[in-house]
Amino acid sequence: MHTTAERERVEDTDYEYLRVERRGSVAIITLYRPKALNALCDALTVELSHALDTTESDDAIGAVVLTGSEKAFAAGADIKEMQPKSFTDVYLEDFITSSWERASTTRKPIIAAVAGYALGGGAELAMGCDFIIAADTAKFGQPEITIGILPGAGGTQRLTRSVGKSKAMDMVLTGRMIDAEEAERIGLVARVVPAERLLDEAIEAGEKIAGFSRPSVLLAKEAVNSAFETPLREGLRFERRLFHAAFATDGQTEGMTAFLDKRKPQFNNR
Repeated sequence: MHTTAERERVEDTDYEYLRVERRGSVAIITLYRPKALNALCDALTVELSHALDTTESDDAIGAVVLTGSEKAFAAGADIKEMQPKSFTDVYLEDFITSSWERASTTRKPIIAAVAGYALGGGAELAMGCDFIIAADTAKFGQPEITIGILPGAGGTQRLTRSVGKSKAMDMVLTGRMIDAEEAERIGLVARVVPAERLLDEAIEAGEKIAGFSRPSVLLAKEAVNSAFETPLREGLRFERRLFHAAFATDGQTEGMTAFLDKRKPQFNNR
């Protein structure tokens, strides 16, 4: 377990393209490239991977909120950085793989709080989180086709799994943007809130999650994620085994005892 001093150093890490803070048991990571509408350059994604590594290892943190600015969550990948690259360059360096995928592999729940533009790599980063809370100002899109390429960080895969083939084809092949209302209607985002309430709503959701028994939260996240990658029969079998495993935790004993005693449970995350 980290000491208080260690946790303070984690918060005070000097990032160039991120701002990191804690509200209670929720870490808030803010993308910070204001002059580029938070375009995702390689240095930013490396910093994000590091920040997620530190929050993952910090026992005081139970959930993460990833957000941007009022104008943009992230307006896409950095085209200036990509334009000179050749096939050989991107293939040999496995471009947008290692550091770009960290949000989708973190074990702790991660919520994307999206206002303004979430385009291309920005939309893909948001989809790599566990769920999206969108401001009523949010705009989503996969415009890669308009610059001669296609989505490469999950846009053709996670988008299709979230909204279905027809909507995904529409967005990927035409490059059109959708607003927050449509994004919620088609299942891309979990909820839409007024822009001025976005961060508060996301933090409240994170605090609620962090207040539950952590082993149960991690098991539940793992079970939902398996639904995207397994046939139904195998998914049900996996879910059942994780359900059984929950009965080995202190959280199950305390949660059910507190329910019967009509009191609030006091989880110890064991």
